[in-house]
Amino acid sequence: MSDPQMNDPQWERGVLEKVALAAIREQRAARRWGMFFKMMVLLYLFAILFIGMGWFGKHDSLPGSHSALIDISGVISSGSPASADKIIDGLRAAFKDKNTKGIIIRINSPGGSPVQAGYIYDEIKRLRGLHPEIPLYAVVEDICASGGYYIAAAADKIYVDKASIIGSIGVLMDGFGFTGTMEKLGVERRLLAAGENKGFLDPFSPIQEKQKAHAETMLSDIHQQFISVVRQGRGKRLKETPDMFSGLLWVGQKSIDLGLADALGSLEYVARDIIKAEDIVDYTQQENIAERFARRFGAATAEALVKMGGMTIR
Repeated sequence: MSDPQMNDPQWERGVLEKVALAAIREQRAARRWGMFFKMMVLLYLFAILFIGMGWFGKHDSLPGSHSALIDISGVISSGSPASADKIIDGLRAAFKDKNTKGIIIRINSPGGSPVQAGYIYDEIKRLRGLHPEIPLYAVVEDICASGGYYIAAAADKIYVDKASIIGSIGVLMDGFGFTGTMEKLGVERRLLAAGENKGFLDPFSPIQEKQKAHAETMLSDIHQQFISVVRQGRGKRLKETPDMFSGLLWVGQKSIDLGLADALGSLEYVARDIIKAEDIVDYTQQENIAERFARRFGAATAEALVKMGGMTIR
C-alpha cells in the first residue's frame, strides 16, 4: 500500500526545497568560516610586518627604574647596525624615558668612520647637557679601538675587562698600488680627468708626492681632532706618554694605568653596583625587515651591475 504523501507533488517540492536550503546554509557557513580563517591569517601577517618594520614602540612606557643599554658592535659606518643614526636614536630614547637611571654603552668595535663616531660623540655631549642627572658609562668587551674609543671618550667613566683591547688613537687611509703589476702584464692605464688632482691617489697611477703630502695633512687634521676629543673627555685622568696617540693598543689593566679607562667592570657590574639599577633595558635600534631586505637587495643589485657593466662608484 502506497503512502499518499509519496505521490503528492507538493510534498516532493517541499523536500527538494528543504534539501536546497540546507545546502545553501552549509555553503554560507563554510564561506563564513573560510573568510574568518583568511582574516586571521591576514591579521597575523600584518602583526609580523608591523613588528618587523619597527612600527610598535619598544620603550614608550617601561615600568620601574632601570639601566639603559645601547650596543655599539662591529664597524662604525653609515648604513651599518653601528651607524650614527641608529646609535643616536637609541640614545635619545634612553634619555627620554623617565625611568632611565643611567645609560651604558657597550662597545665591541675596531672603529670605523670618524664622521659617524663624531656624530655620536657630539650627541652624547648634547644629551648629557640636557639630562645632567643621568650618568652615561662605557663598558668595553673585546675591543674598543679608533672610532670606538672616540665615542667612549664621551662617557663619564670607561669600564674594561682585563683582557680588553683599548686604544688605536690614530687615523689611516689605506689602499693598493698596481703600477708595477700593470707594467709586467703590459696593461696601460688611461685616466682622463678635468682637474689636476681629480685622479687623487689613483691606485693604477704612480703616486704623486704633492697628493701624498695633501693626504697626510688631512689625516693629521683628523688625528688632532681625535686627540683633542680624548684629552677633553679624559681630562686629568689621562697620563700621556710619547706613544699614546701613535695608534698603539693596550690591554685592559694597562689602559687603566694610562688613564684611558677607569676600572675593571662588566655590564652587569655597572648596572648593579654603579648605577644601582640592576634591571637592564636594551635600547639598541634593531635592523628591521625592510632595512635588511633593502641592504641585501642593494648589495645583490650592485654586484649584478658590476658583473654586467663594470660600473665604478667613487
